[in-house]
Amino acid sequence: MKLDYLILALKNLEHRGIRSWLTLLGIFIGVTAVVSLISLGAGLQAAVSAQFGISSTQVITVQAGGINAYGVPGSGAADKLTIDDAEAIERLSSVEIAIPRIISSVKIEFNDIVDFGMVSSVPDGDGRKFSYEVLDIEAETGRMLKDDDISKVLLGYNFGRDDGIFEKAIVPGKSVLIQDQRFKVVGILEKTGSIMFDEIVMINEAPLRDLLDYGDDVDLIGVKARSEDVMDRAKEDVEKLMRKRRDVEVGEEDFEVSTPEAMMETVNNILGGVQAFIIIVASISILVGALGIVNTMTTSVLERRKEIGIMKAIGAKNSQVFMQFFFESGMLGFIGGLVGVVFGTLIGIAGIMGINNFLGAELSPIIDFVLIGGALVGSFVIGAVAGIVPAMSAAKQNPVEALRG
Repeated sequence: MKLDYLILALKNLEHRGIRSWLTLLGIFIGVTAVVSLISLGAGLQAAVSAQFGISSTQVITVQAGGINAYGVPGSGAADKLTIDDAEAIERLSSVEIAIPRIISSVKIEFNDIVDFGMVSSVPDGDGRKFSYEVLDIEAETGRMLKDDDISKVLLGYNFGRDDGIFEKAIVPGKSVLIQDQRFKVVGILEKTGSIMFDEIVMINEAPLRDLLDYGDDVDLIGVKARSEDVMDRAKEDVEKLMRKRRDVEVGEEDFEVSTPEAMMETVNNILGGVQAFIIIVASISILVGALGIVNTMTTSVLERRKEIGIMKAIGAKNSQVFMQFFFESGMLGFIGGLVGVVFGTLIGIAGIMGINNFLGAELSPIIDFVLIGGALVGSFVIGAVAGIVPAMSAAKQNPVEALRG
């Protein structure tokens, strides 16, 4: 019986032609926006997560920053961290190892092309193994840096591409100029999908410190907690130690101590806020679409009074008339949702491909079937609810008066 209602509803919608499609517009736009936004949001979260390039959950990052990031007004320089800070942190009972790192911008020259990129120091000994494990990097060609490498450099994946930074692939054995000093390339890293690491320049800490004249300063300290169970305690211990060493009170810190989870939570909160705002805007479009369905179905009831009168004259019950108009309005919402889901999914897939091209990532298109199913059911329900009042009006029509009209 309900199948008959659906068939009749589709025939009536087809008969009304352009009016039906215009009525679907609001639902279509709203569902398209919601589906594409959520799909793109999920892909963007995955892309942002890949940009951090940190695989371990036991890593704590310490860096200078906060309300006093620029030191005494007019000084123009931050109160940087030092090697002594790293050594003090490593002595904490909750910390396994603390690695001071230099991260700076340098001039790179190859193939008569000059570019500027990010250089990162690589520590010696156990710190080297820790750094490679945490960053989850391996050489695609050549090898990784070793402790005794002086004028040697390890480059990110994009340096090894013919269409890369220098319009010519750099291979192990070639030399590049960094800050006008010659370095031999020992290896090219595998692709990570992170802009930062696919274009990274890595040099052992001692030669890099001499090259940039860093003295005892460091840009960042990577800290490994003894286990995941003591992550919170390790973070608190580091914060207490750094407050004492830098002579600052709680709330006045000129440094930041963060974990990968905290950084991702901040990013996800920002993306979630943007998603929520656009979903609210899309919901307004859906509401407008629902009002359009009410208007269309009300007009349809007035135009089809004779049809309703004939149906009742040959024995149709009020409930049957109600169900016919109820299903028609539901199908208006469902079709609008169906078209919106198709377009929204296509936009989401195109967006993921765009993110891949822009970031050099390898994200797979995300098709959320639960989201799609929910959007279709929700569209039908919205349309059906919008059509309740017009359907009740049709069911209450007096057959005699309807036939006269």
